[in-house]
Amino acid sequence: MKKILVTGASGYVGSVLVRLLLERGHHVIAIDRFYFGDRLPTHNNLSKHKLDCRALDASLFKGVDAVIDLVALSNDPSGELFQDITYDINHKSRARTAKIAKEQGVKQYILPSSCSIYGFQKDKVSELSTTNALTTYAIANERAETDVLALADDSYCVTVIRQATLFGYSPRMRFDLAINGMALGAYENGRLPLMRDGTQKRPMLHVKDTSELMCLLLDTPAEKINGEIFNAGSNPQNYQLSELANSVCEVAKKILGKDIPIDWYGDPDVRSYEVNFDKVHSVLGWQPQYDVYYGVNEIIAKLQSGDLKNTPDTITLNWYQQLIHWHKIVKDTELSGEILHLDEHEL
Repeated sequence: MKKILVTGASGYVGSVLVRLLLERGHHVIAIDRFYFGDRLPTHNNLSKHKLDCRALDASLFKGVDAVIDLVALSNDPSGELFQDITYDINHKSRARTAKIAKEQGVKQYILPSSCSIYGFQKDKVSELSTTNALTTYAIANERAETDVLALADDSYCVTVIRQATLFGYSPRMRFDLAINGMALGAYENGRLPLMRDGTQKRPMLHVKDTSELMCLLLDTPAEKINGEIFNAGSNPQNYQLSELANSVCEVAKKILGKDIPIDWYGDPDVRSYEVNFDKVHSVLGWQPQYDVYYGVNEIIAKLQSGDLKNTPDTITLNWYQQLIHWHKIVKDTELSGEILHLDEHEL
């Protein structure tokens, strides 16, 4: 089996992907800053490294067969608040990692990018369409795509997947994703939150499905995927958000036994795009297995069982802001690297 280096390994996608890689017998080198805690299992084939991906040492890539570069400061609100850091991590860090991996003899590099780089489009878009990145997050992804694809050659297979908007349960749960947030609102408040005005279009993809696709790429001959971009999703899961909200309400009503009205919030989202996913299906024979109904059922069931809770770290931007807030308090309070000058056994 292969040795796979995964950055952002304890994140929303990473904590699902790493488990799949281990199930398939791969050895995994997990790189993460662990801002959201260690969400990975203990396993003989897993080594964990608490590192900043902007400064990875070349020695980490020795003997590695493939890199899956998940690391990113996630979502548009975080990207706009931390613009310089987003460009640093989502673009420059990944370009640097791809370059070092190639220099160290790694044979394959996979960049999970985002369909958000399409921005606003009137017509259905494919991988050949002109992009229209509107946010810092999207622009950083697009720049990373350009830089890593330039490295592809006969000895270094580089593939980009532009993921649809993700949903579904993960050990590092996120409720700041559209379907996940809708399911939480239906369960906790009996109301479904929806950003105005509901006419915007967006494709959806379960986190298990994108993880399965990455696993498939590891086993695909290089000549089929080298230097290629694949939209990751399915044509039936292109939704207008008001239509999507109605579907989620329908599922939630069946589970919870009550009507779920919609709570509108915010200004109209300027992003809207419908995506063609024919290429990934025809070239790789891949189809997503999990739909919106599965995802909403899964999330509400885990909330009902207590296996999933709405904790502060499930909203990415809020958690970053809390970390900064408490870091300042600790810095202002500590003296000589301590707060109370007590040994741990005295507490």
